[in-house]
Amino acid sequence: GCKMLTNIGNVLRAGAQRTGAAALVSARTYSDFTTQATFEIKKCDVYKLDEAPATQVVMTRDEGLQYYRTMQTMRRMELKADQLYKQKIIRGFCHLYDGQEACAVGIEASINLTDHLITAYRAHGYTYTRGGTVKEIMAELTGRRGGIAKGKGGSMHMYCKHFYGGNGIVGAQVPLGAGVALACKYLGKNELCVALYGDGAANQGQIFETYNMAALWKLPAIFICENNRYGMGTSVERAAASTDYYKRGEFIPGLRVDGMDVLCVREATKLAAEHCRSGKGPILMELQTYRYHGHSMSDPGVSYRTRDEIQEVRGKSDPISMLKDRMLSNNMASVEELKEIDVEVRKEIEDATLFATTDPEPPLEDLCNHIFHNSPPTEVRGIHPWSKLKSVS
Repeated sequence: GCKMLTNIGNVLRAGAQRTGAAALVSARTYSDFTTQATFEIKKCDVYKLDEAPATQVVMTRDEGLQYYRTMQTMRRMELKADQLYKQKIIRGFCHLYDGQEACAVGIEASINLTDHLITAYRAHGYTYTRGGTVKEIMAELTGRRGGIAKGKGGSMHMYCKHFYGGNGIVGAQVPLGAGVALACKYLGKNELCVALYGDGAANQGQIFETYNMAALWKLPAIFICENNRYGMGTSVERAAASTDYYKRGEFIPGLRVDGMDVLCVREATKLAAEHCRSGKGPILMELQTYRYHGHSMSDPGVSYRTRDEIQEVRGKSDPISMLKDRMLSNNMASVEELKEIDVEVRKEIEDATLFATTDPEPPLEDLCNHIFHNSPPTEVRGIHPWSKLKSVS
């Protein structure tokens, strides 16, 4: 299950414990650091919007450290998942999020944990930012009892409070997200729902049907296309007649954002969230991002793009390196301090991996549990499939 975390202002609320001040800094005190700085960020392209997100933004040292730790945790977690998959410890489907960390962290920095989020099957990062622990996520990947969905969901189906999980059906999470947004409006709680989908899913008919209903009913929904440039082995140019995903809501305003810059994503999401909360209805965002791995584990990811392209993105616009450079060049942190965070993150991943590889698998009797939300219906012949299951292992 998930821990409900306290709301620390606009600082990212992540599963990791906040140890900004605990890091060891050799021969320097914290008072030497710049506590906040202003950054120039890329301009967003806007569609049917009167205002655009700011291009000058302030980030505090604490926020920077928090974003850095969260992105680093997500990155290391995915690299570990890749390793465990190759050792056949993780089986089945597995879609990795490395390269796209700035999207999740930027979005979460601008919404509350009481807001709602639903995504596609590239879901590990969001499970973490929504409050899942590395331990629960890794154990879910290896199908163990201590996993966030008790080992029954695996990579594509993780859930926790206000997080409606990954969805294995391409595009299906978008209408579900609109349903959650409808609930937000119906209950009058001033909450919103973020529904994420990829550039491949953007061509699904159900997404356009959802746009239509969301616009008619003025639902507080932020539709976010994480455009990582390739569907399952197909570049966006070959898959979409219009690759301006942020304009494809037609009657819904849109924003196109640099999805590799956590501050760009944060500013754009801030504007989108205000738009929804002020009753103006849905808004669309396109985050231009990149995935370092293949589409899934069965895709080496180099037949339809070059290794050079991947290396170039890593070299020029890696979300973690970009944040690190900003912090160091503005005297917001020291190299030693960030290294210390890296060490702590590595240890957290190693501990989680140990748990995920030693925790027992759920017993066979558990197969049919958790089907009903509360108590199962009355005794009728044949409706309790688990009454005749016996585990022999």
